[in-house]
Amino acid sequence: MRNVQYLDEMTALLMEAKPRLAATHRLEFKKCFGAVAGYINGNIFMSCGNFGIALKLPPKVLDVLFKESDVTPLKYFPNGHVKKAYAVLPRRITGDKQRFKKLLEKSINHSSSGTVKLRT
Repeated sequence: MRNVQYLDEMTALLMEAKPRLAATHRLEFKKCFGAVAGYINGNIFMSCGNFGIALKLPPKVLDVLFKESDVTPLKYFPNGHVKKAYAVLPRRITGDKQRFKKLLEKSINHSSSGTVKLRT
């Protein structure tokens, strides 16, 4: 049942930040290591699990984010492999509508491998 909770959390954030995302991109959700991963045009861009919300982001964006003490790289399991391309975002960022929207757009653009760029 946790996967339903993770999916609900992710879709709520996406609906608030980018309500037309599913109309402009191929959006899918799949189970991933006890979490739920969001796919855009076939590529993972977002994940939600007991760690919170994580976005896959470009290295320069990650460098800036990881300077914030409460932003961490993604680990699906406590002793698991660190997914350095993903930042786990604290509630203060996911709750900041404008900041989260900008990070989400960067994640989508980065994960789409340049196939489709978002317009705001």
